[in-house]
Amino acid sequence: MHARVFVRNVTSGAELHCWKCGGKLAGVPLPIGRLEECPTCHADLHVCRMCEFYDPRVARSCREPIAEEVTDKERSNFCGYFRARSGTFAAQGSAEAVRARARLDALFSLGGEDSSSSDPNGARDRLETLFGSDKGGEKSR
Repeated sequence: MHARVFVRNVTSGAELHCWKCGGKLAGVPLPIGRLEECPTCHADLHVCRMCEFYDPRVARSCREPIAEEVTDKERSNFCGYFRARSGTFAAQGSAEAVRARARLDALFSLGGEDSSSSDPNGARDRLETLFGSDKGGEKSR
């Protein structure tokens, strides 16, 4: 007896985008095959990150209870439960991630100054203020 193969399609009417670069996948045949690649960035498409069952908040990052575990969620796999999901790229640039990055930038900037400043003298002044001056071979304490 042959094993049953589940052929699932993306929800009709939904537009697919690459999980990695956001490129449109209009020309990619459905269902997405295991060896399909994004025409823009050549990332694998039959990956957990592109599946409707992918959820990093649950065990094994998969909501399908009987699917075998896949360790690399960004590489092509043989999962028979794969079902392409739209909106996978938008999740990466979420507002929450932008806020977290802004908080980190504020945390690591010195005195609220722009840490991306390319002024070498300003950087040296901030370092000397933080660690003391090294003039005359001795560190000020």
